[in-house]
Amino acid sequence: MFAIVQAAGWPIWPLLLASIISVALIIERLVALRRAKVVPQGLLQRAVGEFRRGANNDNLLEELDRHSPLGRVLSAGLRNVNNSREVMKESIEEAGSAVSHELSRYLTTLGTIASISPLMGLFGTVVGMIEIFGSQAPGTGNPQQLAQGISIALYNTGFGIFIAIPSMIFWRHFRAQVDGFVVEMEQQAVRLVEYMHGDRK
Repeated sequence: MFAIVQAAGWPIWPLLLASIISVALIIERLVALRRAKVVPQGLLQRAVGEFRRGANNDNLLEELDRHSPLGRVLSAGLRNVNNSREVMKESIEEAGSAVSHELSRYLTTLGTIASISPLMGLFGTVVGMIEIFGSQAPGTGNPQQLAQGISIALYNTGFGIFIAIPSMIFWRHFRAQVDGFVVEMEQQAVRLVEYMHGDRK
């Protein structure tokens, strides 16, 4: 493997860096976007029950803020429970926008790597081809050496595509996952407003 990297020349080093960043971002997002961590089951019912008991609501709201992204959305709504439905909804929407932005963190970088990796690989191949044909003196070209040089130059393109495929798959997966979480949080926030304003029990 190291021999291939050496043979492919300097353009493969940015690709290696991109692959390391891509793997790190995929692992980080896999850990951060677990369902139990983002939208824990039963949190809405527990929060409403404890808030209605009213033993220590300030501590409850602080705990919800630290608990999860869904907890921050519910906490924003509960802080404005004594105001009108519109004010409560606005505070939930503001918190939801911030949470949605946080859930999408690093996805732009991952999508960028997925998009530019094939281009970086193609650039490396073009540089390699220029070097190969530039080193051939007129009338002294060896077809076997030329074929060997072209195959080495193509390592860059192959490696760029190899990085792009999993990066694109995970980018699309994480985007869909974040969209699903946002919809689920919106539904839970609507239920919260209905619970606290007497439309549901």
